[in-house]
Amino acid sequence: MKLSDFDYYLPADRIALRPVEPRDHSRLMCVHRETGEVSHHLFSDLPALLLPSDLLVLNNTKVFPARLLGRRLGLTSETYSKEGQPSAVIEVLLLRPMGNDVWEALVKPGRKMRVGERVRFGEGLLECEVIERGELGLRKVRFFYRGNFEAIIDSVGHVPLPPYIPRPDEPNDKVHYQTVYAKRRGSVAAPTAGLHFTPAVFKYLRVKGIESCEVTLHVGLGTFQPVHAEDVEEHRMELEHFEIPMEAANAIRAAKVGGRRVIAVGTTVARTLETAALENHGNVESGEGETSLFIYPGFSFQCVGGLLTNFHLPRSTLLMLVSAFATRELILQAYQQAIEANYRFYSYGDCMLIL
Repeated sequence: MKLSDFDYYLPADRIALRPVEPRDHSRLMCVHRETGEVSHHLFSDLPALLLPSDLLVLNNTKVFPARLLGRRLGLTSETYSKEGQPSAVIEVLLLRPMGNDVWEALVKPGRKMRVGERVRFGEGLLECEVIERGELGLRKVRFFYRGNFEAIIDSVGHVPLPPYIPRPDEPNDKVHYQTVYAKRRGSVAAPTAGLHFTPAVFKYLRVKGIESCEVTLHVGLGTFQPVHAEDVEEHRMELEHFEIPMEAANAIRAAKVGGRRVIAVGTTVARTLETAALENHGNVESGEGETSLFIYPGFSFQCVGGLLTNFHLPRSTLLMLVSAFATRELILQAYQQAIEANYRFYSYGDCMLIL
């Protein structure tokens, strides 16, 4: 398969720059894989579209303000300017902790940051030093700080909005770019399919008897890294950490034994469940690990029977996963309908339920 097979044209005004309020008033397109039937709803209609026997699986990861904007200090051995002030603005996006105050990070502009150079953030409570260079802007950095690291990050960090939202983060983004059920801190991007849920939607799901459970996958570079290879099969995903608690594993196992549908709320949940199924002969067991699973057409799903997901970027691994769950032709047709019907796309946009 070629990367161009997953391309489509999206008018710029279809990209959602801010979320709909209230959350559950976003639009929802329902797509049936067997018939190709497409219907249009509000997200608040979700309980009516599901069966009482369905099991929803949610990703309870929590986004933290992982985008740091600082000033380049230069090499530790170099002398600062006469005024002693830092120089160029440097962006550091934290990806995952490596231990001992070392993080893997994306640094922009990466070409300027050599091993040994430092960046200062905020009022000088926090600095980092590049200790190892990787490809495509990846760096390992070590932090130096006074006080509590997470508290400092919360103070000086910014909400890591995706680059296709061309505006600075705002105070409301700390609430909007977070699911209402977020618990486990560790993501640099929201599991966006979950952004539409509200307490009212959960109430109606319970009234209908629809169960839910939670897993954790901390969203990192693997989820949003662009595909650079023209041959899709050559792309390699970065590792992302996941956890499946015993309660969730038991609920998923009971659903599968009972012939019930397991509905993955988001591509991160789909990758978590399918990774676990691949590792355990089709069963989902409790535990934790790391996944670099790349799902594209031809993949055989062993656990997921339904998928709730937002509309994704052209040429992205997320669009490929959705195309694997349905078919590329059906998904691209549905996307074209969404464009014609003025759906809002990407992280703060509308969503699709594939059954």
